[in-house]
Amino acid sequence: MALRFSANLSWLFPELPALPARLEAAAAAGFGAVEAAWPAGCPAQELRAAAERARVRIALLNTPPGDQEAGELGLAAVPGRQAAFRQGLEAAVLYARAVGCSRIHVMAGRVPLGTDRAAVAGEMETTFIENLRYTADLLSQEDMIGLLEPINNRITDPRYYLNTPHQAAAILEKVGRPNLKLQLDLFHCQIMDGNLSRNLETYFPLIGHIQIAQVPGRHEPDSPGELNFPYIFELLESLGYTGYVGCEYAPKGEYSAGLSPKGRAKHSWVLCKDRQVLGGTGSGCHPYLGMRALS
Repeated sequence: MALRFSANLSWLFPELPALPARLEAAAAAGFGAVEAAWPAGCPAQELRAAAERARVRIALLNTPPGDQEAGELGLAAVPGRQAAFRQGLEAAVLYARAVGCSRIHVMAGRVPLGTDRAAVAGEMETTFIENLRYTADLLSQEDMIGLLEPINNRITDPRYYLNTPHQAAAILEKVGRPNLKLQLDLFHCQIMDGNLSRNLETYFPLIGHIQIAQVPGRHEPDSPGELNFPYIFELLESLGYTGYVGCEYAPKGEYSAGLSPKGRAKHSWVLCKDRQVLGGTGSGCHPYLGMRALS
């Protein structure tokens, strides 16, 4: 089965300030699905209306980050913030229901300032497990899936609690709920561990969502970097992956211009279904992604 790609509206189309406008731009660029972090400031009815007009599915949303001015980025594993986490989770469920989204990334959060990671690891894991069991029970009532995303602490976020797929898999096993899955961002996985082929094969039964970006720049998959995306996409297809591949990267240079009719001719190399690098935009090929965007 051909892979399906989702545009991350929190990263792509940065020239457009509003999520509905970014969603419409994603649809015009050939995406059949979108995803986003917590959509603060965007009423659910506006985003749903834009999705219905564009015939685009909303594939993924995050739980609220917490108090960002205080440095929070998720609350699920943060001791003492259980009440705030549950309040945010309930808000996320209401929003997801309103826009027709069935997957929620449950953000673990950061090691509290002034504490030693090793010293608080046990308490944070206990908090995380308790909150995830609560999450699973709530999401089961809505037929929704909760996702855990490891974020690298070498470059992106030194204080983030959940860092590797191995750690996430161990926590999922302890929680033991079938509606909680692994959200594997290959950018973070490559930085923390590499060995992507084996990691994808090992954790494939747990994976509920995948995200991509080139390493180390976190740009388009066809930009220079460490990852061989033609090989990775073929591997995902051979494994039978049927979920979405989220495009969560910072557009490089003038790539936004590649979405306009004039810009389409400018960005000439694309990766098509037959895995051949071709000149010209090609029929059905996506110059912004460097690949076909399939709904």
